[in-house]
Amino acid sequence: MDEETTIASLALHVVVSPILDQIEQRNLAAGQTLRAAFNKVEKANPGFTQDFLAGLIDAERASVNLTEALLRLSCNDVEVYTLDRQEPEFVQLSERAKALKGILSRIPGEINDRSRFLQTIKDIAGAIKELLDAVNTVSKAHQDTEQMSKYKRMLEQNKKIFVKHSKSFSDTLKRYFKDGQSDNVFLSANRLINQTNALLRIFKVASV
Repeated sequence: MDEETTIASLALHVVVSPILDQIEQRNLAAGQTLRAAFNKVEKANPGFTQDFLAGLIDAERASVNLTEALLRLSCNDVEVYTLDRQEPEFVQLSERAKALKGILSRIPGEINDRSRFLQTIKDIAGAIKELLDAVNTVSKAHQDTEQMSKYKRMLEQNKKIFVKHSKSFSDTLKRYFKDGQSDNVFLSANRLINQTNALLRIFKVASV
């Protein structure tokens, strides 16, 4: 993972990867070949998997909103973002990241109920703060380890991006109450989830 690593594709990990797991159970070589191909293309062209799925679905004819569908699936556990460390601070980080993604994934089902949605917005704000607190706790507790020091710059950069997407999500919500464009909310929420996953990925690599 280098300093310019882009945010991993949510579509690749929450939609395509589980399908590849099933293929590998039936034909290991074929599944591994497909997985390597998707990973290679996605790395070279971030967002390819989502565009690929959109083409397969043909959203206009199938009446499928891919952005909404990805958001609903975003709370599912994905191995590449799952922390293996069992220290309390890592467990707390995992739990708070999962909580934030879980609340965000509820948006499609609650956005049309104003009172519920307003409460969800408050829950999201609280979950963002708690996640950042957990990130800082892990960083401080392990700042002197060789691996954590190696990824310190990348972590700080991604924390800033996370905060940026958090503010962008807040701005998108304000616009939504004026223009009613729910797709923009779904897209912004997906971006925030992607960045949450990016933070988890850094900690996963840095804590090996």
